[in-house]
Amino acid sequence: MTIELIEAFDENQNSIGVFPRDEIHLKGYWHHTFHYWLIRFENDVPYIYFQIRSNTKADYPGLLDITAAGHLMANETIEDGTREVQEEIGLSVELADLDPLGVIHYSLEREHFIDNELAHTFLHRVNDDQALSFKLQEDEVSGVVKSEFDLFKHFCFKRREELLVEGFQMVKGGTRETIHTKVTRKQFVPHEDVYFESIATKIDSILKG
Repeated sequence: MTIELIEAFDENQNSIGVFPRDEIHLKGYWHHTFHYWLIRFENDVPYIYFQIRSNTKADYPGLLDITAAGHLMANETIEDGTREVQEEIGLSVELADLDPLGVIHYSLEREHFIDNELAHTFLHRVNDDQALSFKLQEDEVSGVVKSEFDLFKHFCFKRREELLVEGFQMVKGGTRETIHTKVTRKQFVPHEDVYFESIATKIDSILKG
């Protein structure tokens, strides 16, 4: 089994060494990650995409999450983070095609697990005529759904309690089951409110710009 080594940082973003991934999360060291958000326009309406985490995941199985995301290893650059998109959902992307949303200080904590991320966050805008062919890493991702971005924006600021999503999820036998349902925040990984609000604001600014 390969041990993932990740560079750790203090609160002032000074490097404090390289540690195994488990130790990074046990001690709550800050570390670099890559967050990828996908928007596709359909008849000029922007839709935002979410992955469904695999039910076999140790952390937050079956919940909705960022389109694709992952840790940057100690020897990787920000550009290397695009591999997460290819690995998790099968889309090949170049950093030059993405809109930077900045580095978001992101924290998520539960028992024996502290995830303090310096999240290098990007938006990928895709037009109507660009087909999306998702190929999922099924031990990580079990499906992909989308919602209208404007509805998601209100959802992030808790101006609406439910969000209509549609897409697919892999089921036994390797077939895709169509999804068309309403979800609440309980169906999402419990990111901080400030993260949801920041993402919605940053994406909205780019779409209106």
